[in-house]
Amino acid sequence: MSSRAHPVDGDLSPATDGGGLPMKSSPHRHKVGIPPKQNMFKDFMYTFKETFFHDDPLRDFKDQPKSKKFMLGLQSVFPVFDWGRNYNLKKFRGDLISGLTIASLCIPQDIGYAKLANLDPKYGLYSSFVPPLVYACMGSSRDIAIGPVAVVSLLLGTLLRAEIDPNTNPDEYLRLAFTATFFAGITEAALGFFRLGFLIDFLSHAAVVGFMGGAAITIALQQLKGFLGIKKFTKKTDIIAVLESVFKAAHHGWNWQTILIGASFLSFLLTSKFIGKKSKKLFWVPAIAPLISVIISTFFVYLTRADKQGVQIVKHLDQGINPSSLHLIYFTGDNLAKGIRIGVVAGMVALTEAVAIGRTFAAMKDYQIDGNKEMVALGMMNVVGSMSSCYVATGSFSRSAVNFMAGCQTAVSNIIMSIVVLLTLLFLTPLFKYTPNAILAAIIINAVIPLIDIQAAILIFKVDKLDFIACIGAFFGVIFVSVEIGLLIAVSISFAKILLQVTRPRTAVLGNIPRTSVYRNIQQYPEATMVPGVLTIRVDSAIYFSNSNYVRERIQRWLHEEEEKVKAASLPRIQFLIIEMSPVTDIDTSGIHALEDLYKSLQKRDIQLILANPGPLVIGKLHLSHFADMLGQDNIYLTVADAVEACCPKLSEEV
Repeated sequence: MSSRAHPVDGDLSPATDGGGLPMKSSPHRHKVGIPPKQNMFKDFMYTFKETFFHDDPLRDFKDQPKSKKFMLGLQSVFPVFDWGRNYNLKKFRGDLISGLTIASLCIPQDIGYAKLANLDPKYGLYSSFVPPLVYACMGSSRDIAIGPVAVVSLLLGTLLRAEIDPNTNPDEYLRLAFTATFFAGITEAALGFFRLGFLIDFLSHAAVVGFMGGAAITIALQQLKGFLGIKKFTKKTDIIAVLESVFKAAHHGWNWQTILIGASFLSFLLTSKFIGKKSKKLFWVPAIAPLISVIISTFFVYLTRADKQGVQIVKHLDQGINPSSLHLIYFTGDNLAKGIRIGVVAGMVALTEAVAIGRTFAAMKDYQIDGNKEMVALGMMNVVGSMSSCYVATGSFSRSAVNFMAGCQTAVSNIIMSIVVLLTLLFLTPLFKYTPNAILAAIIINAVIPLIDIQAAILIFKVDKLDFIACIGAFFGVIFVSVEIGLLIAVSISFAKILLQVTRPRTAVLGNIPRTSVYRNIQQYPEATMVPGVLTIRVDSAIYFSNSNYVRERIQRWLHEEEEKVKAASLPRIQFLIIEMSPVTDIDTSGIHALEDLYKSLQKRDIQLILANPGPLVIGKLHLSHFADMLGQDNIYLTVADAVEACCPKLSEEV
């Protein structure tokens, strides 16, 4: 190195080492800058803005006339007024094909998903009529396809059944379902309106992978009732109870005609999916396969009257559009609290799935979606849906993937899908009377298989073992206990990971990369050499009350271990402890007290504490607390190299 260390405050008097020896310094060294004193109100407002308004949502409104502001406000609430201005026939052609394709997929799925929620099949169709229309006006994603989904349907059905038996009290069960849907929408809209969307990010990707995989297996196992033609089936969802129920019915409860129908069409669906994956141009094959399966199987059952041979069928499906259900929602009474609790849980899961899907496809097409606007849109569609006989709807991954592959251009594809569902409700529902339950079971099993993402689980295991624990914990919680317990485990492990990372931050011993002034982790760079008499430690986290004691104790342990090594090797004793603070983004009073305790402890052992490169927030607080004065302004350096050069000038000249 060609220069000497310079004290932080510009004082040219020589610094001293732990033994009172002068450190060399030079007036042309850069010093650590002290930021100007911040106004407390401005500092609070800056933090508030970065937490809730980091995307500066009002930037487009600046310096605009009132008429323009009104139009921008209207577009922010209803994006249809934005993209609708440039809509043309070419885009409509893409949306028409996409809408018809996803409609052919959603109709049979909706009937099956409603059964997952222990609801009449018509409510599944209702939920693919009204919510997509609302979302098309308010949503910002071009690709997401709206409707009931398997995981949310199962979760909602499980939570509702725990409160009310759908067989003995079907009317109360239905009312609670609408109440839960209403409050699911309120939860989603509130999170978006108050810009609290970051809360859903607390559920880690690994936990979601495990939860979705477990839910997929649970859903598939639930379909064994319809797939095998079992009449008496367990109400529990755990794998042990389901398999026990299946094998108990093996001798007299299985129906071979039902199994034949289910197995044949499941093979057809899986084959069509394989064909679609082999060639992107044939994306429509797996998309229309479910509807073709329903048509053929229904026609077959009608001709052979297999329903009289024990093949269970859908039977009557009410004709007509969604009736009003506002009067059915509980706004008072004991069931209100139940509806709120179930709605919040179902709404959060639905929101997590929809936002993840929206972001995925937005990234693939290189456009941005506003997460908070998406939440408001999803929330409003469920609020409106709850008043029109719908249950919780959200973004469907399978349908969104088909929508994307079919070349959708805007949310008009959802409108096309809704129109097809409307026509189905008005004219085609009687045709579903002889649809066998086995085909619906096959369609659902085929739909949930992609949710079991083995490759993602393997990658998680390779990259982060703690993440894998979250993944596998959520997975086993779902399949061995229940869906809600699996979700609780997923959330708990995600929070535990956050707490662990906050309370136990990483620290590292740094060494000098030969022939450079760079100091790096000696475990990552084995060629890095430690400077005799100096121990350099980096703290890789903000220092708060939650981790301050751990950081102090860990630094002292590093020091103790190094002193033992030095003593065993008969090397010079440690005289300087340098803490590299560039990763320390913030510090609170507990963190400062921890540094004070460390400083006093080191003084008793004749070791000088030195800080390197504290950030603006940290150095400001160190000065305000007078710790910088206690430590000595000349013991705070811009870089580790500066600090080492000041401690060991001869060694620095050799480098």
